[in-house]
Order: sequence, then structure tokens, then C-alpha cells
Amino acid sequence: MKAVRCHAWGPPGTLQIEDLPDLQPGPGQALVDVKAAGVNFPDVLTVQGKYQVRPALPFTPGNEFAGVVRAVGEGVTSVAIGQRVIGFTRTGAFAEQALAPADALLPIPPGMDFDTAAAITLTYGTSHHAVVDRGALKAGETMLVLGAAGGVGLAAIEIGKLLGARVIAAASSDEKLAVCRAHGADATINYDKEDLREAIKAATDGKGPDVIYDPVGGPYSEPALRSIAWRGRHLVVGFAAGEIPKLPWNLMLLKGASVVGVFWGDFVRKEPQANLAAMQQMLEWMEKGKLKPLVSKRYPLAETAQALDDMAERKVVGKVVIVP
Repeated sequence: MKAVRCHAWGPPGTLQIEDLPDLQPGPGQALVDVKAAGVNFPDVLTVQGKYQVRPALPFTPGNEFAGVVRAVGEGVTSVAIGQRVIGFTRTGAFAEQALAPADALLPIPPGMDFDTAAAITLTYGTSHHAVVDRGALKAGETMLVLGAAGGVGLAAIEIGKLLGARVIAAASSDEKLAVCRAHGADATINYDKEDLREAIKAATDGKGPDVIYDPVGGPYSEPALRSIAWRGRHLVVGFAAGEIPKLPWNLMLLKGASVVGVFWGDFVRKEPQANLAAMQQMLEWMEKGKLKPLVSKRYPLAETAQALDDMAERKVVGKVVIVP
């Protein structure tokens, strides 16, 4: 089989495409023929050795995929050969074949294509965990989403609207904000053109957002936090801007606010049943058309490095997938 391989920490351009022996499932595992693999910002960090967890070198990057079960290991009864499934693994998705614990695989709903199925675990899983579990967003509250046109941002918008909240989307271009409005955003802020604090004040009549969904970090976190409502919750989802902000603690004191960490990967490992319930709920919402994942581009396996570069350079709207 062909697979993308990372032999040393570095930019995506150092990745190689190699021919490897076919994989074999061990006890409790399923072997899946990958039809599509989702690309996420953590993939960019992982191949550079900058993510929270470093895989042992060499490895195949990519952590979410959709495909067809090719073989199963000893003791597997939860999936069957030929079944269409969604998988999430720490590594291994950017390849023609992937291994995963069989119990962690989800059936693809009827009518859902492989591209869409490969684009939902990390983005929608992260946003559901953030907005519903960690942020406890309620109907009638206001949520500000930074980096709103990315995969996790659009998922947060849709989930926020399903919960009955008012959602303000902030992004770096008018084109991206148009996509946010199409996915349900009630108001938008172009933080490349507008002063973020003043725009938030105007969009919330001076009250501030109850929840801030922040996958960006960098220069946007502090002005957003300074604008938060009384008892607000600032969700720390990631640092796509490249800089981890250093926030003055007095801001939380003055607003009675909370800064809440969101690490979906460890949530999956430490609370698997809670994550499974959340994913099943979202798949039901998708079947009913209440959530509409956006896959904006497909890349062949040979162009994986380009897909990661596009992600790093903020050229991606919604999600992109690798198609082996």
C-alpha cells in the first residue's frame, strides 16, 4: 500500500510517499481501506514536532478517515468486512489502509459520502465537546467564534445555532464571512479590517459574548477576553495563529469569567463513552440535515504536503480531505 511518511520533524514538504507492506489487524482491531482522510491543523503541527504529543518516528500522519472494512482481528464483532465506517486514530490516516480499534469505529449513515464522513470526527467532535460540554452554551446566550470559517469554527457556528444561541462569527476576509453566514452566523466581524473589541461591543450592544470559542490564539485572544460578558466562558481550543497568548489574570477576576481548556483528543481517550454519545447525536443531526459539513477541496495522496501547507497558510475554508 502507499502511505505518507514522516521520517524527521520538519515542514510538510519533507514528507515522502512510500510503498509499504499491507497492514494486518491485531486482536480487537479492524483494517480499513481508506477512501478519504480529513486534514486538520494538528496534522501541520504534528509533522513539525510541535503538537502536544509526538509520535515515534517514522510514522504516517493523519488522524481521521472514512473507508470500508477490509479485515478484522481476533475477537472483533462490532464491525464487519465490507462495512462503511468512520475512524479516528492518533496517526495513520494519510494512507491507502489504516488500522483502528474496532470498537472506536462508527458506521457511516446511509446517504453520507466518504468525503463528508472523513471530515467530521475532529472538527465536530471538538466543537461539540467545547460548546456543549466545556462551554455549557445555553439558548438565548451569545457566542463569539474566532477563526470561524475553518472546520472547527463552522462546526461551532452550527452547533451553537442548534442550541438556540446567537452566534457572532469573526474571520479574516469577507469571503470567509460569507461562508459563515451561509452556515447560520447571525453577525460577522472581519478582524483584518475592524477593531475587534469595538466590533464585539457593537455586535453585542456592549454586553459582550457569553462564550468565546477560540481556536486561534495569538493577537485575538486578549481583546476578545476583555470584551467577554459577566460570567463568560473563554474556550481555549487551539493556537492557529502560532502564538500562545499570555493573558492577564485580572481580566477573569473583573468579569467573573472562566478560561476553559478544550482538548478533545484526551477527552476521547479518557471519556470514550461520552464522546461516542456526542458523535452519535451529531450523526443523527446530520442525517436530519441540521448539520452540514463543508468539504471545500480534495487532494490526492501525492499532494498531502500541499494540503498541509494550505492549512498552515489559512487558505482552507471548512474542511479539505486527502483521497488515496
